[in-house]
Amino acid sequence: MTALPTFTLREPRKPDDFAQIAALLSAADPDWPVTPDLLAVWDAAHDPALYRLELVAEQSGRIVGVGHVGHDDFAFEEWRYFGGVTVHPDARRRGVGSALYGALMDRARERGAQDIRTMLSDQDRDAPGRAFLAARGFTRTWDRFESRLNTAGADLDAFDDLMDAVAAGGVQLRSVADLAGDPERDRRLWELDWQLFQDVPMGQTLTRRPLDAWLKQELHDPTFSHELSFVAVRPELNDPLTGPYVGYSTLMSNPAGFYVIGMTGVRREERGRGVAKALKVAAMRALAAAGGGEIRTFNDPPNRAMLNMNRALGFQRGPTHSRYELHLDPVTGERQPIAAPQEPA
Repeated sequence: MTALPTFTLREPRKPDDFAQIAALLSAADPDWPVTPDLLAVWDAAHDPALYRLELVAEQSGRIVGVGHVGHDDFAFEEWRYFGGVTVHPDARRRGVGSALYGALMDRARERGAQDIRTMLSDQDRDAPGRAFLAARGFTRTWDRFESRLNTAGADLDAFDDLMDAVAAGGVQLRSVADLAGDPERDRRLWELDWQLFQDVPMGQTLTRRPLDAWLKQELHDPTFSHELSFVAVRPELNDPLTGPYVGYSTLMSNPAGFYVIGMTGVRREERGRGVAKALKVAAMRALAAAGGGEIRTFNDPPNRAMLNMNRALGFQRGPTHSRYELHLDPVTGERQPIAAPQEPA
């Protein structure tokens, strides 16, 4: 029997390795492709105050696996880490994933990690990954439902009454691009984003990203569409933090040509008036006018209001993406039991 060539683990060489890494990630998850340029942007946007370790597995000059572990900037605790391991589909079952996982976990344990998290979908191609996690003691603890809509199949004229009612209620829908003349726009959106995110039922306590990090990861990200993201503005309002902004909905583009809703929400006092739904309709209409395309969004099972809204807009349920967790004893580093996982609705 011919021996397989060995592989070595090392930290990535940036930006030289981004082309190979992007190709590997896109091959492993073709529904969510990435490009070398995006990897470079996202790498530069990482908050340097948060720990991160990245590794690649190289075999005969080719990168066949990648892995990372680091602090979770959305739900930061010094002892909580988020990570993942991806092996190219044609290089699996050769010990690459196990080697990457072992090296990453060794470092996490050295740093006193008590909670390791990752995400995987319920799609067939992720079945090996789910088995990999189960064999190492990970438990599924939370689900996120993905939904999709193509503007070509949406009756956007059916929402004329909604849009008229929101306008009659004194709320204007303005694109982020249209608000570029507001010198306080970015700070106000950062404040609004934090207010809205605290009400998203994501099964964890969220932490606030610094303004600089938020801007790099949101408004300044090249995938963020300033023309297709909309803000609900109540002109007479002058809140000390958010000014006249009372809600917003964002669209991010993907290299494959579809768009992703990053956030949709309105301030508590504005809810129940159709503003959030109108924000999504405004984005859908703007995208249709620009040539149309597919929109994807994610919602958590407890967020019934948003799930029902998306259904009414024409979104169809897609894959479920689940959070998996491994809890470690802070002294021994051994696995600790986790409560039984929730079942998807």
